Amino acid sequence: MFLYFRMIIIMAVGFYTVRVVLDILGVTDFGLYNLVASFVLLMAVLNNTLTGGTQRFLTFEIGKGDLVKLKQTFSTAVMIHIALALLILLLGETIGLWLLYEKISIPADRFDAAFWVYQFAIFSIMVTVMQVPYHALIIAHERMHIFAYVSIVEAILKLFVVYLLLVISFDKLIIYGILMFLVSLTIALYYRIYVLKNYEESHFTLMFDKHIIKSMMQFSGWNLFGTLGAMLSNHGVSILLNLYFGPVANAAHAISMQVSNGLNQFVNSFQTAITPQITKLYASNKINELNNFLYQNTKYAFLLLWIMVLPIILKLDYVLSVWLTQIPENTIIFTKLLMIYGLMYSFIRPMVMAIQATGKVKGIQISAGVLLILVLPISWVLLENDFPIYSPFIVMLCMWIFHILLEIFFLKRLIGFSLISFLKISFAPLIIIISISLLSLNYLSNLIDNNIYQLLLFFVVSIFVNFILIYFIGIDLQTRKKLKIIFKNKFKLQGNR
Repeated sequence: MFLYFRMIIIMAVGFYTVRVVLDILGVTDFGLYNLVASFVLLMAVLNNTLTGGTQRFLTFEIGKGDLVKLKQTFSTAVMIHIALALLILLLGETIGLWLLYEKISIPADRFDAAFWVYQFAIFSIMVTVMQVPYHALIIAHERMHIFAYVSIVEAILKLFVVYLLLVISFDKLIIYGILMFLVSLTIALYYRIYVLKNYEESHFTLMFDKHIIKSMMQFSGWNLFGTLGAMLSNHGVSILLNLYFGPVANAAHAISMQVSNGLNQFVNSFQTAITPQITKLYASNKINELNNFLYQNTKYAFLLLWIMVLPIILKLDYVLSVWLTQIPENTIIFTKLLMIYGLMYSFIRPMVMAIQATGKVKGIQISAGVLLILVLPISWVLLENDFPIYSPFIVMLCMWIFHILLEIFFLKRLIGFSLISFLKISFAPLIIIISISLLSLNYLSNLIDNNIYQLLLFFVVSIFVNFILIYFIGIDLQTRKKLKIIFKNKFKLQGNR
């Protein structure tokens, strides 16, 4: 219950801050900020690669109970990420600056502001990179409630940023870039202090363990190609939109990303919680349990997001008109496509974590990387030939369908993942639930008027319908029996009180 309450608060604050920041900065500056942030994230691809690797190695050593090896692994990870942060600084101040000056479409009178936003975005990425081992250690110890509390504090800090934007008269775009960096720095410092106080293995010692470095770099090296493809397909699209359609298209993209990411946070919290379990099941050689775990959790991750996405997609026009005072062109189509993309990613992520748990990532990362990198050249060709502005998102969706098929193929080879069991336990129930809920709720959405009370009623009905479908179709008989026992025990406990 606390998880949902926390996520609702974060989503509400996130959506409110976007509305106010868009009004304060204006469409052009808002688009520029999000363009620069997306551009810098391309250089942080190594960070995303090593995050999964660091977590995997720490979780593996915790599962084995070897404290000495765990300390060595953590210290090695800290050194790797310090080196990586310095590499990002070097790339950002050379290749990155050249691209900013020569290739990105920025109004002349806003270039100085964009430059400073870019600098503080680099600093933010460096802070995030050096924080990865500490963040990964919390996940490895399955202390997920820490993220819940910190995310609420982060939301409050972002509200404070909005207030400062209103009262400070200096260039709003520059101030926004500085304040968002300070928020990142504050959150990173808290995580570091918490880890140092609670986990003995987190005390850094200067050491070079060649075997650990080699293992981590081999794992992360193969991950690099796949992660590079994912980052290019996600954030490279922002640069393409800027080159062909200008900062207004970036503003529309940023708003659609905010909606999609806000909804995805529910599933990310769920999936972050199950990741250590996947690694520990594999480390304990419980392969049958791991496969059954995957069959169920790919389904539940998708359904958790589907419950929230469906009513928003069906009434998106009105939702955006209530939320924003000005809606950049193409925001609606971008948002719908990115929500579909989020559904696909929620479905595939448990599979990705299972493959990473095995450590045998070479084949899948090369194959997936090729698919995802192709998003940019294909999108470029389409836009050059006057295809619609949303064409890159269609290409991304097609590539992710192939990516899912690849994940299933490699899981079958690595852990005996059964396609038949997957289709029966996970995929078939999803198709039935999606078909029934989409048809029935689409019909209902066409009957209601666009006012806030009917919108809220529609959301409640949509959630209720989906919960009923999930209970009778999405959940197997054994799980339903367990849920009945849990509810009966709770009612008995309340009755005794």
